Amino acid sequence: MAQAVDRDTNRPLEPPSEFIVKVQDINDNPPEFLHETYHANVPERSNVGTSVIQVTASDADDPTYGNSAKLVYSILEGQPYFSVEAQTGIIRTALPNMDREAKEEYHVVIQAKDMGGHMGGLSGTTKVTITLTDVNDNPPKFPQSVYQMSVSEAAVPGEEVGRVKAKDPDIGENGLVTYSIVDGDGMELFEITTDYETQEGVIKLKKPVDFETKRAYSLKVEAANVHIDPKFISNGPFKDTVTVKIAVEDADEPPMFLAPSYIHEVQENAAAGTVVGRVHAKDPDAANSPIRYSIDRHTDLDRFFTINPEDGFIKTTKPLDREETAWLNITVFAAEIHNRHQEAKVPVAIRILDVNDNAPKFAAPYEGFICESDQTKPLSNQPIVTISADDKDDTANGPRFIFSLPPEIIHNPNFTVRDNRDNTAGVYARRGGFSRQKQDLYLLPIVISDGGIPPMSSTNTLTIKVCGCDVNGALLSCNAEAYILNAGLSTGALIAILACIVILLVIVVLFVTLRRQKKEPLIVFEEEDVRENIITYDDEGGGEEDTEAFDIATLQNPDGINGFIPRKDIKPEYQYMPRPGLRPAPNSVDVDDFINTRIQEADNDPTAPPYDSIQIYGYEGRGSVAGSLSSLESATTDSDLDYDYLQNWGPRFKKLADLYGSKDTFDDDS
Repeated sequence: MAQAVDRDTNRPLEPPSEFIVKVQDINDNPPEFLHETYHANVPERSNVGTSVIQVTASDADDPTYGNSAKLVYSILEGQPYFSVEAQTGIIRTALPNMDREAKEEYHVVIQAKDMGGHMGGLSGTTKVTITLTDVNDNPPKFPQSVYQMSVSEAAVPGEEVGRVKAKDPDIGENGLVTYSIVDGDGMELFEITTDYETQEGVIKLKKPVDFETKRAYSLKVEAANVHIDPKFISNGPFKDTVTVKIAVEDADEPPMFLAPSYIHEVQENAAAGTVVGRVHAKDPDAANSPIRYSIDRHTDLDRFFTINPEDGFIKTTKPLDREETAWLNITVFAAEIHNRHQEAKVPVAIRILDVNDNAPKFAAPYEGFICESDQTKPLSNQPIVTISADDKDDTANGPRFIFSLPPEIIHNPNFTVRDNRDNTAGVYARRGGFSRQKQDLYLLPIVISDGGIPPMSSTNTLTIKVCGCDVNGALLSCNAEAYILNAGLSTGALIAILACIVILLVIVVLFVTLRRQKKEPLIVFEEEDVRENIITYDDEGGGEEDTEAFDIATLQNPDGINGFIPRKDIKPEYQYMPRPGLRPAPNSVDVDDFINTRIQEADNDPTAPPYDSIQIYGYEGRGSVAGSLSSLESATTDSDLDYDYLQNWGPRFKKLADLYGSKDTFDDDS
């Protein structure tokens, strides 16, 4: 706003006027890109003109006046691989078949210039990093045409033989390779797996190989990509092959038996030294070392068999019994003579063939019963007993059994045997009128023969008892005495007699026990502790002046009189012989001599304590500093000690409490 005024009076000469000032833009700002650097990816081998990325710049000047109405993009670095559209800033590939494996990353500089790119225009630049991404455009390739490997014939299936690796410059899943065996004479013996961490093919042993059978194998191994891009299938097969030659190395192998197991047969009761059969092994190595055979004695504890260590013939050492064991199983070892560690073993089963060496016998201890009857009663068609037989031999030498009576009693008047032809027979009575008074027991011999070759037979005795029966034929009694004796002692009488005998025995035992107790010595030495015995005497002495009421010599150990005092609490290493002249007279009553004698015996006895033992003597030393330890006259002597607490110790200490208690307490109790 402006106004003209008088300079002198400062009065306005006209109304205020509005002036509008317009600032005219000039090109003083260069174009600026949105980012200082750009990153972009494009697949390798892309076609020409493939869009990579679009870059955009801006200009701060007013576009109305044409200063920056038009920005023009151009490429300063990155040719001839890439190009940029001048108007849009889109970067595109400029060359075909760009290979990532040759160059993976490109740096491109893009310029944006205003004023349509004419002279005097301002410009700005940015950097674009373009990375070629991988595609599967390269097949795997082995670096060599032949691989040489070796394997020991001692190797076990699953053991690694060697590794092969095909190189693929592609990365990621485009570079994954799988391996397989497509041809060769070792396809059945070897296998290959893929180690995806190292991208290697691992050849392993599938079956054992034998140096002596075949010493070399050849394999044709193929490496192929896992993922194939159909766009580049025309580049050729994405796989490669290589030859792998495997040499078999010789190893010292254990012997091999010609059969995995053997089964032999031998007849039972065959004499010692009978040949059972033969096992055969050989050394598979080229050296063909001699073989030595032996039997594992853990499988032949009874040593029934022996084997020839040179030719492998197995023989018996004793007759064998099929009825004890029908089959015997042993293990035979074969070892190289020059290397005992190379050893093989084979199971051998030996079947013992049966011969007819056992005669048939009764299947059970049979016993028959027949009712006594008169002569007029008709005979029964039922058998007295039905018998059968057992034979330890095999069925070929056992049934069928034949039952008969011995030839000498074939016409037995009492009984007969009928063979049922089913390995059983029935025993029948030939007459009636059996009586227990005449004969209550019959022994019938029966001959049983088997069907073996040659047949075996045995004579078995059947016991038949004559019994009393009721009218229906049920057994009542088979005891002949019960029928004959009508008188005798009753059961009550027998019980009374037995009771009297038991009472007499009890009286005798008590009498003997009492007699033994009276003969026991007065002093008993117990094994637990001979120093803690308490001896009680019922007679009362007359005091210290009484020397006639009791003989002190009776306190002596009766064994000490004979010169030897045994120790029952220890086991002495040798017997102690007492020194002569130290034993007191048996009737001595001098207590001093008695005590001194015991002290000397203890000092001179090597088996006597001092180990954790207490020697108690009844004599108090003269002039002892401790004074008298005797409890005599304690009740009449003034004492400063208080023994009233003994009253609280219970009935066991009542006597001591009465002796040592206070006079008041004593008077109260009295």
